[in-house]
Amino acid sequence: MSAEDLVKGVLGGDRRSVARAISMVEDGADGLAELSAGLYPHTGSAYTIGLTGSPGVGKSSLAAQLVQAVRQRDLSIAVLAIDPTSPFTGGALLGDRLRMQSHATDPGVFIRSMATRGHLGGMALAAPEAVRILDASGKDIVVVETVGVGQAEVEVAHATDTTLVVVSPGWGDAVQVAKAGILEIADVFVVNKSDKEGAGEAARDLRHMLKMGAEMPWTPPVVQTSAATGEGVEELWGAIEEHRKHLESTGRGQELRRARLLAEVEEMASQALKERVHAIVDGDPKLGDELLDRSTDPYQAVGMLVERVQRGDQGE
Repeated sequence: MSAEDLVKGVLGGDRRSVARAISMVEDGADGLAELSAGLYPHTGSAYTIGLTGSPGVGKSSLAAQLVQAVRQRDLSIAVLAIDPTSPFTGGALLGDRLRMQSHATDPGVFIRSMATRGHLGGMALAAPEAVRILDASGKDIVVVETVGVGQAEVEVAHATDTTLVVVSPGWGDAVQVAKAGILEIADVFVVNKSDKEGAGEAARDLRHMLKMGAEMPWTPPVVQTSAATGEGVEELWGAIEEHRKHLESTGRGQELRRARLLAEVEEMASQALKERVHAIVDGDPKLGDELLDRSTDPYQAVGMLVERVQRGDQGE
């Protein structure tokens, strides 16, 4: 299928075209530039929600409940489950497909697990591209679920309009959240499994930690939910809506989107330049020898590489 046909398919909301386009992103396949050029003017309408937290806190079950809440409002939704390691893991939504069975035939719902196999720049660049494909396909809401709380996952979850940080009952989880440095990225905290002992204490601990922090224009609410029963999901959706209103009324939403896009373009340019530099170094065995015998110092070598890149000279 040509890039032009794929663009038409995605814009028409064809599920196969959307799946194929996301596979192209995963693989870093040829034709991504053409795909992006065709889809980008049709993006920017979807509202994106990041869902992150330690494994086992019930993120996938919560995602399923959010799907239900969104569909009850007659909005369309896509869930993108990000696993930086393998598309065949038992985690993320792949292990939760049974719970999502009721949505499997719903044309207003699209669920996809995604891993980076060949994409230059990893998840930090692949995820926003995949989200734009879902946006262009006409989805109103796009949820990005990450498997863990490593730096890569946190960056991906934070590259959304509203970031939900999910913990389960127990002070240990709150400490883990603080250590992982994701207190700062949360727009809404979710204490899931609220039917378990210690849920109230976990919520209080989080509120206390937030009070002790610096004053912010937006104070993340702490919502207790039970993904198993659906309890608190309406309150969670209300918190998401409140944050969205805050972003829109203050203009902060557009500022953040602009900053994210510029950061993404900067990273893409860095990756492209890195490839060119690598090609020059790879094609010039003398450079390593000169560095080794101290006839050239690292700063001179960098100057030479920058000059060659500017000239478009690959040292051949």
